[in-house]
Amino acid sequence: MGIRTVVFVVLACATQAQTPTPTPAPKQTKSATAPTQTKGAAASPARQTPATLAQLMKGILYPSSNIIFAAQGDNPADVPPAKDPATATNPLASSYGKWEAVENSGLAIAEAANLLTIPGRKCSNGRAVPIGNADWPKLVQGLRDAGMAAYKAAQSKNQDKILDAADVMTTACANCHDKYREKPTLAERCK
Repeated sequence: MGIRTVVFVVLACATQAQTPTPTPAPKQTKSATAPTQTKGAAASPARQTPATLAQLMKGILYPSSNIIFAAQGDNPADVPPAKDPATATNPLASSYGKWEAVENSGLAIAEAANLLTIPGRKCSNGRAVPIGNADWPKLVQGLRDAGMAAYKAAQSKNQDKILDAADVMTTACANCHDKYREKPTLAERCK
């Protein structure tokens, strides 16, 4: 056996040793308690609501609305990028800054409105979010509309339109806050 043959045999063995042998999938058995699914249909995951209403407000709606309100006074196109845009604390100066940050904030508000309609969410005082109240869908729709107004205004890159959109947002927020947030005590909120 020559050197070439030995090298070839060693390489072939090494390749086979590194390639995992496929193992057969475990045999599936039907359980009497297992739910049946239509072939090709995926099970939808259960919706979870780990954040309270106040946490959604502080984590999504408050910062997103502040970006829109900031665009009223400072033209986002004129905001210089941060020294390191990837780590900027000012969203208007970040990698996704300027008008794009305003667009994204409007969309975040519109999408967050959907989160306000998921059953099981609690207010910070432990009460259920009043999704069953007759006025709740209208108030949530007002927020959704405000987010979309801000998104469209940001797409136009026109500060006058941002002023109008910010007014729509202020009204939508006030409508809900006046009814459910502005209470003498935390215990009285969300009712």
